[in-house]
Amino acid sequence: MRIAKSLIEMLVACGIAAGSFGAAAAEPARPPAGYKIKPEYTETSPDRAIRIEQYLNKETDDYKWQFWVRGKGKFALLDPEPADYPAGFVFTRDMKWIVRAQKTGAGESTTYLYRLTPQGYVAATREPLGDLAWAYMKTQPDWQKVKKEPEYHISAYLLDGFEENYRNLGFRWPANRYLLIGLGADADVEGNKPMQTGVVNSWRCRYDLLTGTFDVPTALSANNAKAVVPHTPGS
Repeated sequence: MRIAKSLIEMLVACGIAAGSFGAAAAEPARPPAGYKIKPEYTETSPDRAIRIEQYLNKETDDYKWQFWVRGKGKFALLDPEPADYPAGFVFTRDMKWIVRAQKTGAGESTTYLYRLTPQGYVAATREPLGDLAWAYMKTQPDWQKVKKEPEYHISAYLLDGFEENYRNLGFRWPANRYLLIGLGADADVEGNKPMQTGVVNSWRCRYDLLTGTFDVPTALSANNAKAVVPHTPGS
């Protein structure tokens, strides 16, 4: 009897511990203390059913932002990693994907992608989509033409026309299928007058939401050939 009682007590204790751990690991139901909503940055889905609210914490030396998704009876943190700047968000018209345009520093930015699941929106890629686009470019012949510098100020961004499937660029692609990502990189130029040279100037690639792969449609080849010609503003 003592053994049975001890076993029960042990199981109960383990259950309490597990429950406590689960509660501690659960996603918070609201922004942490110190985070205040900035309504001017709120983004709304095309059907007005979902909002992305942006919260800023001014109580730390380095201001941090969090992005929360509200709608259809849910309120959840979109990304566990806080950002240094506010972001821009767009939805596919079928509401299955969210693209986040994120400034990361002076003259630098990247792009994130989220997909809709039964649990809500989650990251669609392990790394930012912008990082994956740069990795893809470095496998292409155009990258061999880029002058390699010690450090670049890089950006990856969603091209205008996403909401209309890039009909403005002459494409007739299926709805909610492709993203066009533009890449830019500036290098500091040494000299008496601080300057920058654009070493990648809106090089473009396509991301397939269905297969999770990149490619460069033939129609973009002419643009990409010019995109890797160095350009110094004012020259």
